Amino acid sequence: MNSPTTARDSSSPTRIVARSSMTDWIRACGLSGLAGMKIDKEELRRRLSMPQYLRLAMLDSIKKKDVDGGDEHFRSRSSDYDGTVPQSPIVVFINSRSGGRHGPVLKERLQQLISEEQVFDLLDVKPHEFVRYGLACLEKWGNNGDICAKETRRNIRVVVAGGDGTVGWVLGCLGELHQKGRDPVPPVAVIPLGTGNDLSRSYGWGGSFPFAWKSAIKRTLHQATTGPICRLDSWHVVLQMPGGEVIDPPHSLKATEDCHFDQTLEIDGGIPDKVNCYEGVFYNYFSIGMDAQVAYGFHHLRNEKPYLAQGPITNKIIYSSYSCTQGWFLTPCVSDPSLRGLKNILRIYIKKARCSEWVQIPVPRSVRAIVALNLHNYGSGRNPWGKLKPEYLEKRGFVEAHADDGLLEIFGLKQGWHASFVMVELISAKHIAQASSIRLEIRGGEWKDAFMQMDGEPWKQPMSSDYLTFLEIKRVPYQSLMINRE
Repeated sequence: MNSPTTARDSSSPTRIVARSSMTDWIRACGLSGLAGMKIDKEELRRRLSMPQYLRLAMLDSIKKKDVDGGDEHFRSRSSDYDGTVPQSPIVVFINSRSGGRHGPVLKERLQQLISEEQVFDLLDVKPHEFVRYGLACLEKWGNNGDICAKETRRNIRVVVAGGDGTVGWVLGCLGELHQKGRDPVPPVAVIPLGTGNDLSRSYGWGGSFPFAWKSAIKRTLHQATTGPICRLDSWHVVLQMPGGEVIDPPHSLKATEDCHFDQTLEIDGGIPDKVNCYEGVFYNYFSIGMDAQVAYGFHHLRNEKPYLAQGPITNKIIYSSYSCTQGWFLTPCVSDPSLRGLKNILRIYIKKARCSEWVQIPVPRSVRAIVALNLHNYGSGRNPWGKLKPEYLEKRGFVEAHADDGLLEIFGLKQGWHASFVMVELISAKHIAQASSIRLEIRGGEWKDAFMQMDGEPWKQPMSSDYLTFLEIKRVPYQSLMINRE
């Protein structure tokens, strides 16, 4: 599967390219882009800050959970307001618990650079509250003739300071605007505070919190107002399992009343009288198998012993060490069926590009983890799919992978040694397929549980030996908007 790489065309502003670890390191040090350019603090604040009456009206609407909650600020607008419309209005969502000791000091720095009312701590203000009440307040008064409110709503951009999970949370809430026709949808930039930060890496914002962070934050805010806007596919997941089974789902997976599957693929076998249904959305990847099992164990270890989670580097060391204890490297397959390949429990059906029919694809016997990947980055900036030569793409019937092409790249990881070589990019993963939709059918037996994860949020999935568990993935009909740093 080793395929020499070819340079990717990056001329289109809606396309992103895979980046090297060295590039990420340079970004983390704050040495790239505008490092030599001095950004005036007062000038930056002037461009980013909204007029006080708008800030207070929006904040009161959010606090009261009422679109009309900030009306008094419009009625009592100061006569000192000169009608100036903010050039590049920004709001920031920060997960102050992310980034170790950096969260609280970063929040204070952002409030100094913009304004206190435009920086939302996710412990206090949730993204859906901002969408339903804050933005709705601006829309209401913009429709009532307030030019400043109208232009602020039209030009506003969002910065998320957190990990991939936090970014996905904000993107999902902004998706409500698509569903309700409340255009335009604000694009999103990232200040990386998580462990993997693959979404951040994919759009040029780096893989870790900058060392020279005070000056880097000014550059980040400047670039968030000037960077081009890119499109990002998101993927809807529906999970149906036999009733009576209990799971502890991640935040990205919610219980729902009904499961709506594609009816063109006939279900093989009976359906129990009672089923449990869940649905959610991911932006980067879904996986099943050993990688999700390792992630699940690591998350539980970190929750039980939070003093171990001292920062991204510590987390990665513990994660790597923990993976060695889970049987991925030394596999006693004869005595432990749970460590055999996924072929024992899994059937995969896909729809290929520009095809409406489902086809079953074989699960390679040696594969112990299967990943459906949307971005170029997986596992802290690695590109396991690889940048493939045109001849290889043509031979396999693949197309060049992009984050906005309506396709997921499906690949497999074998034993831990194979995964290790893939993650240091000595070899590519085992390419399985590209798909616009995916259906997984899972049945237990000697296996009691499978492990799954979406965008780094893992869970243990119980399996029945009598009935199938179904999981279907299809693209959300609208795309999220990201700001590319370059």
